[in-house]
Amino acid sequence: MAEQWNTGTPGVIRLPSGRLIRGRGLRNDLPEGQTPTLAIHLTGNRPPELPWKSMWTPWRDFSLPADPDDAIRKLRLAYERAASERIEVCCGGGVERTGTALSVMCVFEGMDPKEAVTWMRRNYHPRAVEVSWQRRFIRRAFAAHAPGSRQS
Repeated sequence: MAEQWNTGTPGVIRLPSGRLIRGRGLRNDLPEGQTPTLAIHLTGNRPPELPWKSMWTPWRDFSLPADPDDAIRKLRLAYERAASERIEVCCGGGVERTGTALSVMCVFEGMDPKEAVTWMRRNYHPRAVEVSWQRRFIRRAFAAHAPGSRQS
């Protein structure tokens, strides 16, 4: 079992469950210190190979994932693994796609979609989830993982 993030690591947020997840912009240098055990890349182009495990979710800037259901599955896996591993969620700037994905993880925590966006803007970045269709994607994740749904 890997260890979790150090709480002082740049970009790391603590979800209400206690899970620590790092959000990061790929255009920025890799922060010094710990590296992720799993990174979820939310980008339009396939990322380069890394020395740690990574998963790519094709997702262009100011858009939605090319396959929303696959994106929700990967985010759920990352969320589950964040209980005991160093998970990183990243896009080009580390704000809107990353903030949207982290908001989906808040939905997995039991927050309703509006509360998840508000929480993420307050605790991660004020511009997280920048466009209306990203809020709809968060609602889709909420519906998919609500009690009684086929995917929960």
